[in-house]
Amino acid sequence: MQPFVFLIFGATGDLAKRKLFPALYNLYLDGHLNNEFAVIGIGRTEMEVSRFRMFVREAVSEFGRLPLQEGVEWERFAARFDYIAFDIMEADAYASLLAVVEERERKMQLTGNRMFYLAIAPQLFGTVSNHLKRSGLTNTTGWKRLVVEKPFGHDHASAEMLNEEIKRSFAEEEIYRIDHYLGKEMVQNIQVIRFANSMFEPLWNNRHIDNIQITASETVGVEDRASYYDRAGALLDMVQNHMLQMVMMVCMEPPSRLNTEAIRDEKVKVMRALRRYNEEEVDRHVVRGQYTEGKGRQGMVCAYREESNVNPASTTETFVAARLFIDNFRWADVPIYIRTGKRMPEKVTEIVIQFKALPKRLYFNKNDDLTPNLLIFRINPKEGITLLLNAKKQGADSQIVPVGMEYCNNCGDAPPEAYESLLHDAMLGDSTFFTRWDEVSLAWKFIDPIRRAWDKNPRSPEEYAAGTWGPAESYKMIINDGKRWWTGESTEERKTIKAVEQQKYRKGES
Repeated sequence: MQPFVFLIFGATGDLAKRKLFPALYNLYLDGHLNNEFAVIGIGRTEMEVSRFRMFVREAVSEFGRLPLQEGVEWERFAARFDYIAFDIMEADAYASLLAVVEERERKMQLTGNRMFYLAIAPQLFGTVSNHLKRSGLTNTTGWKRLVVEKPFGHDHASAEMLNEEIKRSFAEEEIYRIDHYLGKEMVQNIQVIRFANSMFEPLWNNRHIDNIQITASETVGVEDRASYYDRAGALLDMVQNHMLQMVMMVCMEPPSRLNTEAIRDEKVKVMRALRRYNEEEVDRHVVRGQYTEGKGRQGMVCAYREESNVNPASTTETFVAARLFIDNFRWADVPIYIRTGKRMPEKVTEIVIQFKALPKRLYFNKNDDLTPNLLIFRINPKEGITLLLNAKKQGADSQIVPVGMEYCNNCGDAPPEAYESLLHDAMLGDSTFFTRWDEVSLAWKFIDPIRRAWDKNPRSPEEYAAGTWGPAESYKMIINDGKRWWTGESTEERKTIKAVEQQKYRKGES
């Protein structure tokens, strides 16, 4: 890795504290950083460099994966940090930042490589990028890279405008749009499991796979993000980026080679084949919900509309479930069910591949618990893979029970955090697990009609009690297809399934 200067805009914010500084420290301890690097924090808060270094220390101590090393090791790391306070909207202020960067590069004999991380509000991305160019900060003999956080716009038009603003200062190959789900170990492992194992790739198609399910659930409510979340909702906060990225990783074709553009080309093909719903079709394929009062992990919790800083009449969705289709040869007619929500019983992110069932003629009777074969990618908080098979119950003559073959990825030493992996890739110039503009554009083109349909419909989202797996409508959607949710099924969920099935039977649909 080459030496570089790392400039963090929003260096006193929550993202830098919880993710960026611990990630840098972990990379440093693991020997993944060049010995010659410098970090310059930029923020509005006035503070001495010594106080900023203490802020970094507190962040590493509280949120770091690896324990803080006292003494000389920490001092060497902390000595690489500088801080400058100024108004990032003022073009003239960037001259002082340029002076600090150039002084650091002279002092450490660096080569002019500069990485700019915008941990700030997305609407400021374009302004800051333009100021970086006009001030001469992007005029360097080394490489320059811009890392930006989500959300990248609030619809396709705003995202396109934002992208055009940034591209006035940075080329597409210099822009790293971060989606931290792509940095997760088991998301990156999907490609390896598929393309490095001859037992899976021949089965990875509509002839052998019945359906795909992706669940990303949280036990918490909106916490301190209410002002943002009440404008965004689950559709923009989770589906437009994280959920669709996982769909792409599961459904992409084998790339021609393992390089950045070949992999991202195949991901884009998935988005081009993703069936778009017009506004009239949205209600048939997408369910939105909002949590009410219920029992959370710490006892009774309030409804979403009673949360601090949330509009008491809010129709913002805290839950989304949807049925998707990839209209290409491989995935024709295979439903992909996605589900994400807040105030659910478990914090879990996992992908379930359900294989088609065999004819129930040999090993099947009413006492059997005969389930389809499932391949489960467990992404968070437990990381690993489970392959669910049917086998004879021990000590029984012919009773069949499901058995799991499991691999745990984080049962020993904690694996690198997503931000560690992504920051390391950006420093190396590897943008494989960052989103290209055409991915972002196509994702917005899928999402926009859904958002417009909901905005035009005055009906509130379907209600679900906090501590449950979402509204009954999400079960109706999947049960009416003859399927079932595999993640998080509990006694309460089985009651809901039974009620929906009985209702379906009474209507003569069975």
